[in-house]
Amino acid sequence: MPRFIDLWVDHPAPPPLGAGLNSAGPYYATVPSSDDLSSFISASFPSVWTLELLLLLKSDKRPWSRGELIESLRASELVVSQSLDSLIAGGLASTSEGGAEYTPVSDTVDRLVADAERLYASKPNQVRRMIVTSSAGGITAFADAFKLRKD
Repeated sequence: MPRFIDLWVDHPAPPPLGAGLNSAGPYYATVPSSDDLSSFISASFPSVWTLELLLLLKSDKRPWSRGELIESLRASELVVSQSLDSLIAGGLASTSEGGAEYTPVSDTVDRLVADAERLYASKPNQVRRMIVTSSAGGITAFADAFKLRKD
């Protein structure tokens, strides 16, 4: 379970992105640590395509047909299908007869997605490295199997 830092802001300004209003009045924000966000990104997105698909679904909250997703992302049907399957399995999207939609499983996941989106907008290369590094584990293990070792 991720650790979160609880922050209180005692002024009437609008809440920061990802914050909720508590019943006592001040804004209560649950902000993930950078390790939590990194873990979320690494675990939720097996490819940059998957992140791009999620952000597209989130940008226009309506049912998207597979054809629209393929056209908007300029991706193959296989890439869209695999990415969508990953998002559904991770509780980030759902499908119906109308198409695929952004449907986070909880408010906490929604905030993590918003934080990931903000980080991707400001530091895209850092986010790409998080994704590629996490998905390269199997490739590295395969390559290591061919290393010559001294007995």
